[in-house]
Amino acid sequence: MEGVLVRKIKKICVFCGANSGKDVAFVNAAFHLGEVLGKRKIDLVYGGGKLGLMGCVSTAVAQHERQVLGIIPSAFTINNLVGETCGKEIKVATMQERLVMMMELSDAFIALPGGFGTLEELFQMISWAQLNIHNKPIGVLNINGFFNGLLSFVDHVVKQEFITPRARKILISATTADELVDKLQAFRFESDPALSKLKWSPSSSQKEKLDLTLRL
Repeated sequence: MEGVLVRKIKKICVFCGANSGKDVAFVNAAFHLGEVLGKRKIDLVYGGGKLGLMGCVSTAVAQHERQVLGIIPSAFTINNLVGETCGKEIKVATMQERLVMMMELSDAFIALPGGFGTLEELFQMISWAQLNIHNKPIGVLNINGFFNGLLSFVDHVVKQEFITPRARKILISATTADELVDKLQAFRFESDPALSKLKWSPSSSQKEKLDLTLRL
């Protein structure tokens, strides 16, 4: 990355499945991502628990003596539904509160294979970046072509002029963990001139927080 201004990333939020998936490569990649984060001295923010790929990546990060923070809705902790979080745990009331806290506490975001919840989290972060609510890099780790269909669909939406080429650049992809982290560090946010004029009102709490009640 010689000659490239590198973004300082201390904490990465990982979105991924609470299942392991059909392909053992998904599990291997989740463990390897955790190892890469640990070796690069990057801490993990994730959804909590120890199930599926979420458990794989959090275990690997913890084994490399980096901090792990699980942000989990209280409903999931009843009857130990998702297992014990590997590291510190913060309980929240709602899914939306969870996602807002993930955004506030992370420097970048990575999506591994997962289902509807993973896709929701990924696209929520992308839409918030498009709206200039945050300017943090977002990427998918495209293991064995898992995200090929999604990336092709996004490109199709660009061609149909529902997503601008500028906004398309928000979503980064790579096939290896090291390449993806390098791309996140090199990412430079390009704000839409019109959307950059949006002013997000702070709440009435003592600490300023963004009003993220907008639904797209």
